[in-house]
Amino acid sequence: MLAVVGTLAVFGGIVAVTQISSAQDRRDYTRTAAASCIAPSPGATAPSGQGSTTRTWQNGRWVRNHWGDGQMSVAECQTVKAGAGAAAGTPTVACPDVRSKLPHVPDQARAEVDRNLALLDAQIAEANRRLAADGRNGQDFINNAVLQPLADKRTAVLNRIATAIDRVAQRPEGLDQFAQCALADAGQNAGGNNNGGDTGGQNDNGGQIPGDNSTGGNNNGGNNGNGLGVLAKDCANSKLQPHDGFQAGNRCVSTAFGEVGAAENNPSLLITRFPNQVGRNQPFTLRVTTRNLVRDRFLAAGQGGYYLESSLLNDQGLVRGHFHTACRMLNSTRQPPNPQDVPAFFVATEDGRGGAQPDDVLIQIPGLPQSGLAQCAVWAGDGSHRIPMMERANQTPAFDVVRIRVN
Repeated sequence: MLAVVGTLAVFGGIVAVTQISSAQDRRDYTRTAAASCIAPSPGATAPSGQGSTTRTWQNGRWVRNHWGDGQMSVAECQTVKAGAGAAAGTPTVACPDVRSKLPHVPDQARAEVDRNLALLDAQIAEANRRLAADGRNGQDFINNAVLQPLADKRTAVLNRIATAIDRVAQRPEGLDQFAQCALADAGQNAGGNNNGGDTGGQNDNGGQIPGDNSTGGNNNGGNNGNGLGVLAKDCANSKLQPHDGFQAGNRCVSTAFGEVGAAENNPSLLITRFPNQVGRNQPFTLRVTTRNLVRDRFLAAGQGGYYLESSLLNDQGLVRGHFHTACRMLNSTRQPPNPQDVPAFFVATEDGRGGAQPDDVLIQIPGLPQSGLAQCAVWAGDGSHRIPMMERANQTPAFDVVRIRVN
């Protein structure tokens, strides 16, 4: 086998490629070995321009939205490659923004409320100093010595804020839900360990083609697949290049399908709240309710995690993954839209929650710029973005679609 190394210019950046030729099958493989920072594809960054991952605080936990399935802007990529930023630096705490959640504060209570808001900021700064000094002692230490004491202190301050307002106006309810803080998402966009899970397949594999497990003996050789005349079970005889985890077509994916759960544990979801019509560029919200989907697994497609990992179940037999939301404008209700068009809105969402019982996630859509009929769809994905498998062929996969008129 002969290996030849070269370079390829892509979108103004340089990508190192390895080409491997085999006399046995006469096929050429091209695999991305290491990439420089290139501009993301359209729709890959948050509408606010904040980058590839943004967060909202919902029902006591952070909900992470991965724009463009984890593609990074050039600036983010350069920061990560330089070893700077959250991916390589000291961990910090991230707390819900209390200021933006308060109702109107009467003038009589303003001074006391401002003093307590400043105290919340001071508590966060103190927690970050503790993390800088002792954060290396591990997650249990961080939970017990930093995050829980911080939550207790914030609860006391939030009660004082509510009491100050209550003296001169109606007492605000629910402020205690903003007491809990968490570690900031260090390394979420850098291909990190993603909620403590095994990132299986995100390593460079020492030059091996990712996911290429073909042995040449399973492709309709001695086993034709239950007597059905199966044409192929792997990529051994494919004329296409192997898929390498990046978003490219005309490739053959060798990654095994992975684990499929029992029918009663298969994932399901619905869009349970949506507007019938909105104005152009008017923000609106979709409420997505999932069942049997543990939303804790996300391999950034924009960073080589696409179709790279087999589907995995947790100890309860539930799929580990996330879900996607996309809205596109329909030019016709008689002819299907072009599949290659970039949607007007797209985001992948994982928050570490989800289980056998239905629960909700709110998707904030900043507005659609074009008048007409919008099709907004939500579908579940496993860790590598495939719609999760079902036990039986007659089960409906985990997806839902609504149409919204944009005036």
